[in-house]
Amino acid sequence: MKQWEGVRSNGLPTPVFNFLKRVVLFSVANVSTDNLKLHAKPLPSSGRASTRVLELYSDILNDQFAAIFERNQMGGKIREFCRNAAVDGDGCLWAYWDNNVETGQQAKGAIGVEVLQNTQVHFGNPNSRDVQTQPYILIERRMLVSECKDYAREWGASASDIDNITEDDREGGNVEIDQLGGNKVTVILRLWRDKKSGTIHCYECTRGDAEIRKEWDLGISLYPIVWMNWDYVQDCYHGQAMITGLIPNQIFVNKLFAMSMISLMTLAYPKIVYDRTKVSKWSSKVGAAIGVNGSVDGVAKIIDPASISPQISQFIDVAIGYTQKFLGASDVALGDTRPDNTSAIIALQRAAATPMELTKQNLLQCIEQLGRIFMEFEGEYYGTRTVEVEVREIGEKMAVPFDFSTIQSVPCSIDLDAGASSYWSEIANMQTLDNLLMQGKIPTSEYLRRLPNGQITDREALIAITEAAERGVMPGGAPGNGQSDSPMDPSGFSPPVRGGAGYGNLQRKINESGEVPRRE
Repeated sequence: MKQWEGVRSNGLPTPVFNFLKRVVLFSVANVSTDNLKLHAKPLPSSGRASTRVLELYSDILNDQFAAIFERNQMGGKIREFCRNAAVDGDGCLWAYWDNNVETGQQAKGAIGVEVLQNTQVHFGNPNSRDVQTQPYILIERRMLVSECKDYAREWGASASDIDNITEDDREGGNVEIDQLGGNKVTVILRLWRDKKSGTIHCYECTRGDAEIRKEWDLGISLYPIVWMNWDYVQDCYHGQAMITGLIPNQIFVNKLFAMSMISLMTLAYPKIVYDRTKVSKWSSKVGAAIGVNGSVDGVAKIIDPASISPQISQFIDVAIGYTQKFLGASDVALGDTRPDNTSAIIALQRAAATPMELTKQNLLQCIEQLGRIFMEFEGEYYGTRTVEVEVREIGEKMAVPFDFSTIQSVPCSIDLDAGASSYWSEIANMQTLDNLLMQGKIPTSEYLRRLPNGQITDREALIAITEAAERGVMPGGAPGNGQSDSPMDPSGFSPPVRGGAGYGNLQRKINESGEVPRRE
């Protein structure tokens, strides 16, 4: 952030103690660091197929969602999307179809996702923030003149239109950065919903009225744009950023630090005043002798420096603390406290994350809208592709052809699973598994299978041994009885009880009855 831009420093130092950046990064991480996974579920009311067929249909769509997320690195794009909303007020995701992606099959192409700045997108109705109700949407982007001409030539533009593609001046933004790489031109993409077909149509041209691509039909019924405001502004499609109204606080803190620094630089060190009638020149060398004419009394005097009021540092701390607190970034949320146990940590984190819940729900709703756009592109452009489905009867996956155009005729609902990816959720998961195992609610093999990665080495071999023991096969291949009276082990396998020296009688009773005798 250029925090001193436009501020008169009047000769003061210009330090930057950017506490707002920490708050912004914390808020963005708190909102967007979840493991997001889209799920498509065909509606049972369609009545077109059995339940098993609908489950296979859902598995195919979910696998495609996972592949799209992986190919586009959606985790990083979602974080950038949220950061733009927090700093600029709006975040925008743009989905498009890329014909040049190789899939290893006869059908080519894949869905791409790009993060756009809010200054690149213009709504036809600026009083509404609802994307799908817009009469039209304009998307601006800067291209090199040579690149734009090649692009127009690829889509069959006329020679006169190609000659009319010339550089233009950029309005606003960083003009110096914009000029790097060569002359550039502004390309405008117009999207609107055709009233007859109900699908989205597009037209592309330059700001100088040079036609790049004639009108074409996208074939989808939704605008391929997702728009999120960090905080809503009534009657306006642009939202309010998280740091809006807090920049004066940051400037105030910077100025206090600057004035304190100039005070320390000029007054913090002691000054020496000497009598020039006795000493012609003062030497500050260490151990140097200074000659004096006459008595040495009253030759020089050290002036003590003025002290800075401690209220300045206190007020700086108060200003930073209140700003962070009002933004939801308290000491608990930022990790500046030391709770007694993990349960207290989880409880305090949930309480601190409550102010972000509304923004988080807006993000989840946007990702669900993006999933619906993905389904539109899949039904229109995927065609017939080979997919893998799991056959329960044989317990294996098989590659079968699937016609994605059927998506257009099968209504589906889309929901989003958001799993926390924080460090403390792993600890809570471990505690839950430990309690289930100790209470005998799950077998040991299921406990081992659900352990977080890295908790135990050679886990697969240990799971195989444990499952064999649970089936009644002792280690080494010896069959077991497969029965157990112990309520702690629902798998039917009871491990032998080994006692130490001096407990022979107790061990024999346990072996005979299978129960520990009560002490009378």
